[in-house]
Amino acid sequence: MGSGSCGDQELEDERRTDEPMLVNGPIIIGAGPSGLAVSACLSERGVPSLILERSDCIASLWQNKTYDRLKLHLPKQFCELPLLRFPQNFPKYPTKHQFVSYLESYASHFEIRPIFNQTVQRAEFDESRGLWRVRTREGLECSSRWLVVATGENAEPATPDVAGLERFQGRVVHTSGYKSGSEFRGQRVLVVGCGNSGMEVSLDLCRHNATPHMVVRNTVHVLPREMLGFSTFGVAMALFKWLPLRLVDKILLLIANVTLGNTDQLGLRRPKTGPLELKNITGKTPVLDVGALSQIKSGKIKVMEGVKKITKNGAKFLDGQEEEFDSIILATGYKSNVTSWLKGVDSFSKEGMPKTPFPNGWKGGDGLYTVGFTRRGILGTGCDAIKIAGDIADQWRSSIEESNQDMHNCHIIHLQKP
Repeated sequence: MGSGSCGDQELEDERRTDEPMLVNGPIIIGAGPSGLAVSACLSERGVPSLILERSDCIASLWQNKTYDRLKLHLPKQFCELPLLRFPQNFPKYPTKHQFVSYLESYASHFEIRPIFNQTVQRAEFDESRGLWRVRTREGLECSSRWLVVATGENAEPATPDVAGLERFQGRVVHTSGYKSGSEFRGQRVLVVGCGNSGMEVSLDLCRHNATPHMVVRNTVHVLPREMLGFSTFGVAMALFKWLPLRLVDKILLLIANVTLGNTDQLGLRRPKTGPLELKNITGKTPVLDVGALSQIKSGKIKVMEGVKKITKNGAKFLDGQEEEFDSIILATGYKSNVTSWLKGVDSFSKEGMPKTPFPNGWKGGDGLYTVGFTRRGILGTGCDAIKIAGDIADQWRSSIEESNQDMHNCHIIHLQKP
């Protein structure tokens, strides 16, 4: 497994020269699950790689920007990276700490050693040399025939433009900075966003005797995490083998309505498009309920319409209501940051997502690859990582064979000289 990553000593040696370090393998940007998966799949094929990571650890989003009670929303068999399974003693839905320990074991198993504290400032293709050139804010410069963008869909917190937010005198925090409801005990809290994070944060606040008011600006699909004793995702995957997507959606909604009731009556209006079809079209993930819905039904989580504006002490809502709050939590998700550092490339939208839709978005031109942008979680990551590693490995072996042939030819010419 020793071919997984370039060594620190090699990096130090290259830093002593003015030339950028030439990497004998791809440069991978990001040491989250996506970057680790590609590096492992390359290592399995004997191809070295160099991972640049802006943080001081692998999976920094999971380690530093997730709340304490977070668990995987899907059963563990749907969240494994290629080539290594979860430990058998892990529960069906591992905690974030268990998932991080799995990723650390994964990196250790494949001898993946990212270069930490390296924030990529610019990456662009040098046509004259046929190489990708990468520069970090810390002064590292390196180049390679291949560049793998593994920063994913969730690189930066997405902060909404809410009128008056700057005037609010209480605490404002994005869920990337939220750890536990214990910090908000006894408070009236406005939670902006009703996705999985908004629902779980609201539930966590309830359990610490806070009073969450959750803003629901748009329609949302809420499904039970399990149906008939099986994971909802697992049921959907099984049905997909036999039925078309829209029929699967109808079955899921039928079961959801029986088990959860009519969510429209709770202020959670369902979209007209089914949950899986909507996920495919927009990337919007249905909410998998882990207990928040019962707190909404009991009135402990209050559902609010869209915010008209934030005031000094609270908020005014679109339906005319006005409430006071001690804190505001922005459960508004994350966004890609690719366009801020990847230059001269037309394969990404202004939102930083590949223009080529799934399942072909993993490969761009000139040796550019993307992983973690499928909007299909770790399952999508694993599939793309395997494809990327296979594609690069074929080219890498060809380049090695060409180099060996060139050396052989030079040797023959040398022997023929008088």
